[in-house]
Amino acid sequence: MGRGGGSPAILRVMVLLVVAAVCNGQLQVGFYSKSCPAAESTVASVVRQAAAADNTILPALVRLQFHDCFVKGCDASVLIKGGNNNAEVDNNKHQGLRGLDVIDNAKVQLEAQCPGVVSCADILALASRDAVAFTGGPSFDVPTGRRDGKTSNLRDADALPDVHDSIEVLRSKFAANGLDDKELVLLSSAHTVGTTACFFLQDRLYNFPLPGGGRGADPSIPESFLSELRSRCAPGDFNTRLPLDRGSENSFDTSILRNIRNGFAVIASDAVLYNHTTTVDVVDSYSTLLSTFFGPYFRQDFADAMVKMGSIAVLTGGAGEVRKVCSKFN
Repeated sequence: MGRGGGSPAILRVMVLLVVAAVCNGQLQVGFYSKSCPAAESTVASVVRQAAAADNTILPALVRLQFHDCFVKGCDASVLIKGGNNNAEVDNNKHQGLRGLDVIDNAKVQLEAQCPGVVSCADILALASRDAVAFTGGPSFDVPTGRRDGKTSNLRDADALPDVHDSIEVLRSKFAANGLDDKELVLLSSAHTVGTTACFFLQDRLYNFPLPGGGRGADPSIPESFLSELRSRCAPGDFNTRLPLDRGSENSFDTSILRNIRNGFAVIASDAVLYNHTTTVDVVDSYSTLLSTFFGPYFRQDFADAMVKMGSIAVLTGGAGEVRKVCSKFN
């Protein structure tokens, strides 16, 4: 082999591979390092300011990314506001969704710095990442380069996981997005911080289908915990909020998994994670003190699951668009 480093044929193949990678527009860490160097720090600053005014916005931003990515991919379609209540965000599955204004604020600042460069889908992914870190969770790199979608349809959001879904349905919905049982448990663990409205508990506390017929409380709820939940959420109370992670709602930790294992899951979709062998094994694996020292390592695995979720069906390269305003198409 001569000093040129390879034959012309091999070099042509290498060039073609590089060109193909660029055309496919793969996500990469630091995508905006040259085109908009302050992109990530700007998003972090906006999230930090929003949290200073209302720290409940942090778990809301993580939920916002989940709701975006699980509906036809991470393309910021959930941010679109339709005039006829027919946009994705208008679906009842998005009940109580918050944080859209934070993304809009970051977009305004980035448009002033780098017009037409940073996508709303990337802003959402970065804001969710920062929200995790600002709640005491892991800090991690997020690959960027997403483009914004050009569609947002009400009925598409029917595919979202639901608080009433059985473990089989949850596993199926996650698998449809390329996520396995481990990632189902890890992403559900985002409930280690934040609250839920009594709206999502009413059926579990008062209208749960019982084995012998009739309806009442979910029989899997320990009696003392049932009394506690009912004292917080009276029949017909949809608005009172209570922590998702009983006793540890302000700390990013594995308490949520220990609560699930011990029967103290607040919402039904968390409780059912202990209803299938594979998810039970995952919950148990992170619930012991030994895992802190010997693995599996919850914080790293959670970060990996977030990155994988943020890569679901992304638009890259020449696909989609970069919106000027996140709430409407160009």
